[in-house]
Amino acid sequence: MGSRSTRPQSGRYGRPDSAQQSPGSAGRPRRSSGSEAAGSSYSDRSRPSRHAVPAGSPMAVVGHSCHLHHRRDSGRTLQRNNSLWSMETEDRFTMSRLMNQERDSSPSTPVQRALRALTIPLERLHIMKGHMMQAMRRGLGRHTHSRATLKMLPTYICATPDGTEKGDFLVVELCQSQVRTLLVTLFGDGNPSPQMMYKTFDMPEDIMQGKGEALFDFIAQCLSQFLADTNTPLEHLPLGFVFPFSCRQTQLNKAELISWSKGFSCRDVVGKDVVQLLQSAINKQELSHVEVVALMNDTVGTMMTCSTEGRPCEVALVADKGSNCCFMAEAHLVETAEETSGRMCINTEWGRFGDDGILSDILTPYDECVDEESFRPGEKRFEKMVGSLYLGEITRHVLIALAAEKALFTGSSVAVLKEKGVLTTHQVLEIINVEEGMAVTKTTLEALGLQPNEQDCSRVQQICRAVVSRAATLYATGLAAVLSYMCETRDMDQLLVNVGVDGELYQGHTRFEEILQSVTRLLAPECVPTLLPSTDGSGRGAAMVTAVAVRLEAQRREVAKVLAPLRLKHDDLVEVQALMRQEMELGLGQETHANASVRMLPTYVCHTPDGTEQGEFLALDLGGTNFRVLVVQVTEEGIRMASEIYVIPTAIMQGTGEALFDHIIDCIVDFQMKQDLMTHTLPLGFTFSFPCQQVGLDKALLLTWTKGFSASGCVGQDVVQLLREAAERKHHAGLKVVALVNDTVGTMMSCGYEDPKCEIGLIVGTGTNACYMEEMRNVGTVEGDEGRMCINMEWGAFGDNGCLDHIFTSFDRVVDEQTINPGKQRFEKLISGMYLGEIVRHILLAMSDKELLFHGNPSPKLFTKDIFKTKFLSTIELDGLALRQIRQILQDLELDASYEDSVLMREVCHTVSMRAAQLCAAGLAAVVEKMRENRGLDRLSVTVGVDGTLYKLHPHFSHCLQRTLRDLAPNCTVKFMPSEDGSGKGAALVAAVACRTTGPGQ
Repeated sequence: MGSRSTRPQSGRYGRPDSAQQSPGSAGRPRRSSGSEAAGSSYSDRSRPSRHAVPAGSPMAVVGHSCHLHHRRDSGRTLQRNNSLWSMETEDRFTMSRLMNQERDSSPSTPVQRALRALTIPLERLHIMKGHMMQAMRRGLGRHTHSRATLKMLPTYICATPDGTEKGDFLVVELCQSQVRTLLVTLFGDGNPSPQMMYKTFDMPEDIMQGKGEALFDFIAQCLSQFLADTNTPLEHLPLGFVFPFSCRQTQLNKAELISWSKGFSCRDVVGKDVVQLLQSAINKQELSHVEVVALMNDTVGTMMTCSTEGRPCEVALVADKGSNCCFMAEAHLVETAEETSGRMCINTEWGRFGDDGILSDILTPYDECVDEESFRPGEKRFEKMVGSLYLGEITRHVLIALAAEKALFTGSSVAVLKEKGVLTTHQVLEIINVEEGMAVTKTTLEALGLQPNEQDCSRVQQICRAVVSRAATLYATGLAAVLSYMCETRDMDQLLVNVGVDGELYQGHTRFEEILQSVTRLLAPECVPTLLPSTDGSGRGAAMVTAVAVRLEAQRREVAKVLAPLRLKHDDLVEVQALMRQEMELGLGQETHANASVRMLPTYVCHTPDGTEQGEFLALDLGGTNFRVLVVQVTEEGIRMASEIYVIPTAIMQGTGEALFDHIIDCIVDFQMKQDLMTHTLPLGFTFSFPCQQVGLDKALLLTWTKGFSASGCVGQDVVQLLREAAERKHHAGLKVVALVNDTVGTMMSCGYEDPKCEIGLIVGTGTNACYMEEMRNVGTVEGDEGRMCINMEWGAFGDNGCLDHIFTSFDRVVDEQTINPGKQRFEKLISGMYLGEIVRHILLAMSDKELLFHGNPSPKLFTKDIFKTKFLSTIELDGLALRQIRQILQDLELDASYEDSVLMREVCHTVSMRAAQLCAAGLAAVVEKMRENRGLDRLSVTVGVDGTLYKLHPHFSHCLQRTLRDLAPNCTVKFMPSEDGSGKGAALVAAVACRTTGPGQ
């Protein structure tokens, strides 16, 4: 170990039990300070800042008094508001009491001015709260973070304890002059009092200013000695590292030191990963079973100790030598981190708030002196007003100023007060806390060599109360800013939240909690915080962080196993693309067409719109439970439409073919009567979105029903003829069907009217399909080699021959087996909106069975087929959607989902929908590459007309589809044009193009 000075010194060692205090009390080392204390000779700055609001101003917070009257004459006495704090009269410090006690008091006395300088009006606190919320937003912003005073550092802690954590966990805490080691055993039963063993080691001063390697070697040696002393088995031990310095954290176990403070200045550490430095030092000690899994500060640990039972703790406030706050923020708002799902604990580092001068109007001359005498003037201005390292110093400077104005210690020397650190915050707290305060005040002052009289003691007490109460008020303002930000970003009317609190001020000032609660309630009335005292946040809390990290990592591994089959690699997609191309060729071949899973049906649509189409046309749109009738006017100025939607009852969908087509004719007649078209015979385009074998533009044989239809007597029949026969039965003679198309072709035609390059149609909604313009020479099922024809791929059936079995998961197979057409439309069942919700539901059941979700107890409702709608995927995956809203969706399904369940739910939905988008892209890549090769082009530029709710409404589907397509077809430039009413307007345009190319009256 080099020399004796660097060897770990034998420290306090113990096992907490009923006879011994825990490391959070007597056995706990001194907490690291926030920064160096201030102190030197006092310059003549006793005059309060001109910005300070007079103590007589209503709405001022002075000591423990705060009232809400309108502004009055500043010379009047401050009024009490007894409703704010329920304190005994002699314990409440107000300006009226001060004036009653002081014979020479008046609005201009030195004591009065000093107390006014320490007074902050309530309206100014509101302004400060707003400024802090703005600083928080800037700190979280990717482009504003570097200039923000609140650094809002991501901790990569994305969950709080749920009580199931168990096992042995090591903690190493680097304190101001010590190293503390702990072994914490959690039992997984929610027990808030885990078993702990600990030991502290004194650190030689030369370590703190020496080489960084020596520091981490020393820490590792302390750890090695601790493990040897406790006879810890050589099994895997996760370790949490409490490192109370500013770091740039990029993972839970990766953090680069930004700067040293608190007396440390070790060389060769700034800019390096401190976790790796510690792990390397541990490995040198041959402790290969010890793994550093988490780095954190004591504020985060404070939050975690209060999260073991009941509602999780999501905020922590440390009111100690240093000052800080952390909270669980919505992860998507943390632009400085890559994590976008769930929540993440943010270390605000709010001690630096005000370094930009935003607090200049409430800084007193005493604060300025403390700052000037500090190690880093101008930095951590907020912390220097509230940290217990500084309150004694602020009080000392107030006393120096009052003595200089002969308002204190008249006739006696006060030279001792010019010595930095002579009056500590601990002494200040004793003066205001102890019932015999006057006696304690006198004893304390006399111990300093002062000669106070009774009036001096009273005034010193009042100054001490004002300094500490101002600190508590400022803490409350910061807490109110954090709570209001949480409430706002979670889109809540009221926030109920647990707040873990720790530190010397919280523990040592009897009124601190009362002030904190009351002022927070004034500034953030929409928030209801419950303050929870933390027990050893830097020790037990660090163990909880480590335990949660281990639990989540184990959960992630299990989740990854479940979802792995759905996560397709690039090679998988290339293979799907090749298989689609192969099936396309088979579908186009005259001899192979019958056995191909992709039918590649000719549509007899040989032209796309050229802009010369004109006239009035009827259009029918049948593709689901709703049926539309439209009248479309095509003119030189554009297209005008009128339409009506009619419902097709389930009984008709699954009844006889005659009943279905009779219903359609009834709807047409009703529409024509409403539009006064009964005397018109208009060309009609019929969008029929079911697989058909088209043998002419107005002749198509139904191959199979899909989308829940099963009307009898239709399969194998000419759909147009069935419609004409129904018109005859209904005596409707004015029906002229000139074209039958499906919605995919209609989509292409609709977009082709706007963009001549549109030669592909794509539907990704309840079902999925694609069409494109193929060279006639390649269409073996139709005679003729000249020109092009639109091919209706009917790619939903891709894989029905088993070629996609290798990418089908157990979830896909279960969904397929429970459909009305098992083994059919298998590609569609991987992609379309009708099935994605069912896939997700079966994954949720599997995860629940493995106790990864809902604590292994799913709602019976989750076992109901089709209960989880695909629209939920689109909603759950919305960027910025609050987890509360996700939980509401799940609660509507009677699922008692935790916040972690909601995060995992989003991951499941994302995995399923992204696989669908990738498979769709693989199919489309086969299409565009075939078109490029057909035309002998080095690069193809083409537009895809696209429709369908999944493509249009899902927040990420279209982006993933386009990104994957670029990757799979790099030689094609593909533009996507969302279709506007492709199945309606498109059908009319098919009819218009047919009339244009065949001539009037044909």
